[in-house]
Amino acid sequence: MVFEITAFNCYPLTLLVPILALMFIDGFLACIAFTQLTRIHLRNQQVGWTRQKVLHLVIGSSNLGYFIYFISTLIATCEGWPCWSHACGFILMALPNILFLAAFLLLLSFWVDLCHQANDEEEDDEENSTQQALLDNVMSKPGSSNSRRRCRCCPLQGIHVGSRQKFVIVVVVLIFILMMSFAMIIWIGVGKNPIDSSIVAEVYVDFFAATVLLLGGALGCYGLLLFVKLRKVRSETASSEMWKVAGLAVVSVICFSSSALVAFLTDIPLSYHWNVKKLNGVKALVLLILYYFIGSSVPSAFVLWIMRELPPPVIVSRQEQSRVITFIRRNTPTSTDHPHYWATATSLKNQVSKASPI
Repeated sequence: MVFEITAFNCYPLTLLVPILALMFIDGFLACIAFTQLTRIHLRNQQVGWTRQKVLHLVIGSSNLGYFIYFISTLIATCEGWPCWSHACGFILMALPNILFLAAFLLLLSFWVDLCHQANDEEEDDEENSTQQALLDNVMSKPGSSNSRRRCRCCPLQGIHVGSRQKFVIVVVVLIFILMMSFAMIIWIGVGKNPIDSSIVAEVYVDFFAATVLLLGGALGCYGLLLFVKLRKVRSETASSEMWKVAGLAVVSVICFSSSALVAFLTDIPLSYHWNVKKLNGVKALVLLILYYFIGSSVPSAFVLWIMRELPPPVIVSRQEQSRVITFIRRNTPTSTDHPHYWATATSLKNQVSKASPI
């Protein structure tokens, strides 16, 4: 109650309402992502980490990061945290953006795999159907019962990461290192030196906006290629996946372009560094909605919506041991003591078959 009164005193109503709304939306999306991740994992624990699970985890973590950032913004501004307008606010602002970028870079890498599946040697151990347009291929290869037992003990051992996914991991790690380097420079700039922390933060924001803009263009191009491929497949599943790909590509291009333009032309991403009075007004409200809601919440919600269906449970069918007894009757006219001779033959067969998940 005290915090609510303090927040009303620190923030104008036209700014406090959108921040609380964005905080609620991001927290809601994070709850949906983690809840769905739990349901998917409980449904097919034998499979390990699939693309669907990874995307839910990264998107949920990104929205949780935005939720923490908005809460910290309210508290830090009202409480007057000395480090908030410098390195602390910059790090909490940049981390969810990096996780958001990682989710859609992974999605792009999956689309690239599907578009170049015919010429990719490492796709031999994965499903070769173009209908698996979004997230259906698993990242862990089905193996024997010993490998499944090891996966239960240590789930990370069964993960198979493709070359393009490794490239995405390297890019994300490099961006994270770059962000921490900028944070250190901003922290150094707090003291008496010629370093301007706001200019350093603006350089990073412009670089990140250019990366997001390129990502949106790449998703649009590969979404179009995948749409053309799926259009040639005559099935209801391919038709459904085709429109999912088209919708996600269009949403990515529009949302990423709008957020990148806001970052290039305004200082909304650096709102943690601003004076509260500078954010007041309808213009700031519209820009906040364009950058955070349209730029991140809408694409995340759209991905969660198209992944809302749970995969079918993995059925591990074990053919029961069968014993076949063959009776051979031998008639020997000269035999009186044992007129019937019985010969018994047994054959045992064990087979464990594992259904491939979607």
